[in-house]
Amino acid sequence: MGVILIWYLVAVNVVALIQMQQDKSRAVKEEWRISEKQLWIVTLIGGSLGTYLGMKWFRHKTKHTAFVIGVPCTLIAHCIIVVFVTMRS
Repeated sequence: MGVILIWYLVAVNVVALIQMQQDKSRAVKEEWRISEKQLWIVTLIGGSLGTYLGMKWFRHKTKHTAFVIGVPCTLIAHCIIVVFVTMRS
């Protein structure tokens, strides 16, 4: 169970990081954007670390209160869940 969880989290966080990079790039070029709903879905299903790193590295969504507060809170919750799941296995 632990190995599957780790691979899942790696994959979803890579997707989240790529989404943040792509959305920032599109914002700069004034092109079609990835919706905030889509960014939040990937964040909430386990991609909070990737979204957080994307916010920091690409300076993206850093003026949106929902992201500035919500993503770190989600990351903390995900860390607690991972610790709980791995300790029970």
